[in-house]
Amino acid sequence: MAFELPELPYDYEALQPFMSKETLEYHHDKHHKAYVDNGNKLAAEAGMADLSVEEVVKKSFGTNAGLFNNAAQHYNHIHFWKWMKKDGGGNKLPGKLQAAIDSDLGGYDKFKADFIAAGTTQFGSGWAWLSLKDGKLVISKTPNGENPLVHGASPILGVDVWEHSYYIDYRNARPKYLEAFVDSLINWDYVLEMYEAASK
Repeated sequence: MAFELPELPYDYEALQPFMSKETLEYHHDKHHKAYVDNGNKLAAEAGMADLSVEEVVKKSFGTNAGLFNNAAQHYNHIHFWKWMKKDGGGNKLPGKLQAAIDSDLGGYDKFKADFIAAGTTQFGSGWAWLSLKDGKLVISKTPNGENPLVHGASPILGVDVWEHSYYIDYRNARPKYLEAFVDSLINWDYVLEMYEAASK
C-alpha cells in the first residue's frame, strides 16, 4: 500500500517551547515528506508497493538500503509524531506501563537516565528506543533509520536524534533536547497503546 504523509495530531505551535513550529514545519513537511515520496518510488521499483510499511521495512533490511532507509524512517516518523503531545512527559504513567518499567527497567528514574543516555551516546544520526522484546521492556539505540522491528522487537517509544529534530531549538545540546522530550513531550497514552498491542 502506498505510503502517505500523515497529518500532525496537533497544531504546529502545540509543542512549544520544547519543539518549535519551525522545527515541526521542516521535520514533518520536508524531511518526512521526502521519506514518503522516495519510499513510494523505491517500493514500486522493488515490487513491494502493495506491502505494509512494516513488511517493507523487514523485507528490505540488509537487501535494499535505499528502500529500507526511507521506509524505516517513514515508519519511525508515523509514530514519532504520536509519541508527543502538548503537556506530555513526566512520571505520571498509566499503571500497567509503570509496573512494567518498574519490573523490567528498575523504575522511572532509571528508565529516564538510560533512555537519555542511549540517545546521547548514539554517534551521529539515529534513534533511541523503548521496545518490548521476548516479553520484557528494553532500551536500545540504532543508527540512521534502523529500528527494533528488524531486531525481533516491538518499539513502543522512540526519539529521533537526527540533528534536524533538535538543531533549530537546541543547537548542539542533544541531552537538553532529550530531557525536554522525556519531561515535557512524551504521550504516555500512545506508548501504552503500543505496549498493549505488542503484548498480545
